[in-house]
Amino acid sequence: MPESSYDAVVIGSGPGGYVAAIRAAQLGMKTAVIESDRVGGRCLNYACIPAKAVLRVADVLSEIRDAGEFGIKVSEPEIDYAGIIARREKVISTLTGGVAGLFKKNKIDLIEGKGSVVGSGRVSVNGSDEIAAKTIVLAAGSVKRPIPGAVFEGRVIGTEEAWALDRLPASLAVVGAGASGAEIASAYARLGSEVLLFEALERVLPTEDADISKVAERGLKKQGMSIHTNTLVQEIAPGSDSVKFTYGDAEGEVQWLVIAAGRDPDVEGLGLDTAGVKLDDQGLIEVDGAMRTSAEGIYAIGDLVPGPALAHKASDEGVIAIEDAAGLDTHPIEYVDIPRATFCTPNVASFGLTEAQAREQGYDVVVGKVQYGAVGAGTVYGDRTGLVKIVGDKRYGELLGGHIVGAKATDLIQELVNARSLEGGYPEIAHLVHGHPTMSEAVMEAARAADGWLIHG
Repeated sequence: MPESSYDAVVIGSGPGGYVAAIRAAQLGMKTAVIESDRVGGRCLNYACIPAKAVLRVADVLSEIRDAGEFGIKVSEPEIDYAGIIARREKVISTLTGGVAGLFKKNKIDLIEGKGSVVGSGRVSVNGSDEIAAKTIVLAAGSVKRPIPGAVFEGRVIGTEEAWALDRLPASLAVVGAGASGAEIASAYARLGSEVLLFEALERVLPTEDADISKVAERGLKKQGMSIHTNTLVQEIAPGSDSVKFTYGDAEGEVQWLVIAAGRDPDVEGLGLDTAGVKLDDQGLIEVDGAMRTSAEGIYAIGDLVPGPALAHKASDEGVIAIEDAAGLDTHPIEYVDIPRATFCTPNVASFGLTEAQAREQGYDVVVGKVQYGAVGAGTVYGDRTGLVKIVGDKRYGELLGGHIVGAKATDLIQELVNARSLEGGYPEIAHLVHGHPTMSEAVMEAARAADGWLIHG
């Protein structure tokens, strides 16, 4: 049973909520987490983690199929989809079990039920049991959003359901070629499904730098999927065994239609009106740089508030919220500098401004671009088509943005993020000694290209 009062109560146990709770416990706060579903929230149970678990299977499958390029003869691999599901569930249970273990280690109470704010310093569980809390952190995450003219029913599903399919789909259409849509399309196309990927804007991964999107689209097409940009999916008609729809002048029919065109904050039932918590024009909770809402003692983080909907962003916001509540000095997040990662093949990662954004903002833009094939590791490890692009300001050598597509891009981007955070520029990266032969040398060479003295290229 929950106790009657706590120093901190966190509603939601995803990457934002559970990190906030652990930080609170570290700072000596008596802490509880209210979770209406499974510990770990949507990210660990239905989204980020199961997605990467299935994508990793597709990566291994691709490596096996490419083994001949490395002098290894293998027969065509056989997909055991039941085994894929079993591994996915094992990954999920391992990580959620780890979070539950951290709660026990830090003496955090986990309360099962729907949490809502019922007044200043008070929350309820399932609309009845009330708990007093000096600090309340709202970390309820987000919910799937349909596209106009569609509803989620039957074989029209969201991204969470797409990663939880119990059988390998024969065919599926993915509506939305942002990070989530590209990941779903890349995984299932390589596993053998017929995949159609649709994007209403002019290119896949439309928020990424244009050069990066072009390389990513070429890589996705090589996986056998059919990509349609500048295309709306309409007249969606789900049936018992398939979904029919139109796109442009054509008609389509697939086993599953996945809508991956954005998400909405999960604010329903949180009691925001009762607590006096204000929303902005986008339906997100208004917060300041310390994640404080308009209501005293109530903080909000993650997908509930403005900024990129990323797990690592939510985690950092959780730390900021709790440290502010504890009276520690905090600093606002520079959202533009948060690394963005897409785990399709090829990997895509970025931070900061694209080249177009930098020019629009009036910077004296300099660009450094290097393909992976320019450095030894690209050839050794079999990825010569990847690209590193650095966007800088010529006057001060400032690092405005970094954009990478190719193997290990999601790891490589961190060097550029760290350099920016430590007020380093592209000239500093150009002069840092990098190990050889590593993919990170491509980051160094891109910095040298921006600085005007590219060696390998």
